[in-house]
Amino acid sequence: MKTFHTLGRTLIVAVLVLAGAVAHGEVGVSKTSIVLGQSVALTGPGSSLAKYFHQGAKLYFDNVNAAGGVNGRRIELVTLDDQGNPASTVANTKKLLDQGVLSLFGFYGSPQVTAAYPLIRDGDVLLFAPMSAADEFRGALYANVYSVRPGYAEEAAAITKHAATLGARKLAILHSNDGESLSALDAAQRTMSGVGANLLTSAVFSSGALAGSVDKALAPKPEGVLVIGDSQSAASAVRDLRAKGFRGPIYGFSNTGESLLAEELGKSGAGVVVARVVPKSDSTKVALVRELQADAAAAKLEKPNVYMVEGYIAARVYTEALRRAGKDPTRAKLKKSIEGLDDVSIGGFRVHFVEDRVGSRLVELGLIDSQGRVRE
Repeated sequence: MKTFHTLGRTLIVAVLVLAGAVAHGEVGVSKTSIVLGQSVALTGPGSSLAKYFHQGAKLYFDNVNAAGGVNGRRIELVTLDDQGNPASTVANTKKLLDQGVLSLFGFYGSPQVTAAYPLIRDGDVLLFAPMSAADEFRGALYANVYSVRPGYAEEAAAITKHAATLGARKLAILHSNDGESLSALDAAQRTMSGVGANLLTSAVFSSGALAGSVDKALAPKPEGVLVIGDSQSAASAVRDLRAKGFRGPIYGFSNTGESLLAEELGKSGAGVVVARVVPKSDSTKVALVRELQADAAAAKLEKPNVYMVEGYIAARVYTEALRRAGKDPTRAKLKKSIEGLDDVSIGGFRVHFVEDRVGSRLVELGLIDSQGRVRE
């Protein structure tokens, strides 16, 4: 009988030890670290945007780690370069999941997210804060995606309403043919007519064919033009529009990169209006931006731009969710923690995930002035 009781106690202890091991053995979590996986274009197409997002996020995570991490664990952001290629994003995502990560974080590009999502669709791994604004990621088909930024439909609505205040209801669209720009184009075409715009035409531009595309866009005599593309291609389109005598309002989506576009255009950007889904990168009004500016200066990084701000915000929101997930985070606890962020101020930037997988609906419009500076 004594032997039986001893064996029973041993089994109970073994079960408790095993339970403890499971509790402390969440994938991507060790005694000293929490591992996140990221696939972005550090080189190639899209890198002019994605590298700054990555830089902003890493800057904040590095600061958290320097201060002791989250509940004693360092945040390790494992970043793989996909060069803007969706097939490479899939391969990178497989590597990250095989390696073991608590979650995915900050992917760039709507086509890239679309390609990689089937790998996490039926599991418990979530993708937090992709730098991708395709509207479908905010719908039921992408239940494991939690976005900080709003979708392109909300940007399109804000631009259309602003154009209407200037009497510009007849609009044309000039766009690049990269995947992110095509996602933005789709949102614009679906949304703008519904909020009062008359879309006259859309024209794709590519290297060596810009002039003809601009002629096509201007042929029906639009009152305003929406340019969709990265800062360099958008700047070329703006210059050509002005060179051909167009004096109406010109707009850009957030993927055009407000502060980067202003730098590209200088004085020739006067009157261009660009959507922004984060606070201005040179604002002194928002505590989070002031802290980013100080952190970037201390790390001897470039002057912050909108993409660096977006990455910095994403990292801060994720870190707040991790803290709220408790001493021993799991995927389930992290998800619950994110979904519990109820109108929370993150350095003056407010996020709200309760009953919503989109943390912010902020869309602001910045005006480039005659000095090449962005004004609100």
